[in-house]
Amino acid sequence: MKLIGFFNRDGGTFRTTDMAVYEQRAEQVFREAGHDFEGIVIAGRDIVPAMQRAARRDDIDGIVAGGGDGTISAAASVAWRNGIALGVIPAGTMNLFARSLRLPLDIWNVLDVLAYGDVEHVDIRSANGRPFIHQFSAGMHARMVRYRNNFTYRSRIGKMSASMRAAFGVVFNPPEFDVEFCADEIRERRHVSAISVSNNPFGQNTLFYADDLTTGTLGFYTAKPMKPLGVARLAVDMLRGRFRENADLKVMHTQMLDLHFPKMSPKANCVMDGELSPLAQDVSLRAHPGELKVMVRQGTARRLAREAESEAV
Repeated sequence: MKLIGFFNRDGGTFRTTDMAVYEQRAEQVFREAGHDFEGIVIAGRDIVPAMQRAARRDDIDGIVAGGGDGTISAAASVAWRNGIALGVIPAGTMNLFARSLRLPLDIWNVLDVLAYGDVEHVDIRSANGRPFIHQFSAGMHARMVRYRNNFTYRSRIGKMSASMRAAFGVVFNPPEFDVEFCADEIRERRHVSAISVSNNPFGQNTLFYADDLTTGTLGFYTAKPMKPLGVARLAVDMLRGRFRENADLKVMHTQMLDLHFPKMSPKANCVMDGELSPLAQDVSLRAHPGELKVMVRQGTARRLAREAESEAV
């Protein structure tokens, strides 16, 4: 495969990595595996336009993106729109998509896995046409991200600390709002404190990422209006990986979902793959099963197929 690697020097682990050495190692590994590979170390502000330009070339089979979840989400959008493969190097704080793909979280070890791996087709989703690979959310999560963005941090530990401080702020000031939705054939109106729509249902883990990216369904989660004690109880259940047992949470699986916010504040926000954006009054969420090509560990595709067959039986 002809590949171009884009390494966000401002992203997470890469901030403390000798990027010249890393880029040379990446080129060596991919070329030894038989790929035509070029690595580029680039600033975060320039990485998306650079990936877009590369993806439009006729001779490119895929891009390899290294950075945090925001970088990987942007890379997935570029790969999906251009029909090329995506390789993920997890250099961020949470690395949720890499976890779903069952990739090593070490930036050095993952090079060999990608270079000698397979290409698998997985699901990607869109909200009003904008693709996402992890989740779309509104309410408590969006408020937490907005609070966190008001803090200054320069490291992974600093970001985690800011997130904890922001979470405490939301516990004592949870939002409430109305949402009307149509999920496949179900129409309903709810008064809620939070909404989350995931690219495939969340798995049995405490970090909230999908264990399987090939189900073809969206996970749809809503939380009833909450007081501080209810928010704290939900947070504890989330940390224990038992959020589905929380009485204030409702869970649905759907292929199509339309949201309408009848009394939305003009300053309301949503979060898509960790990035804060203005919330539209009407949001159309769609599944795109198997439309994203990703590089995975050799044998992963066959193992997932066997697991799916086993579950079906």
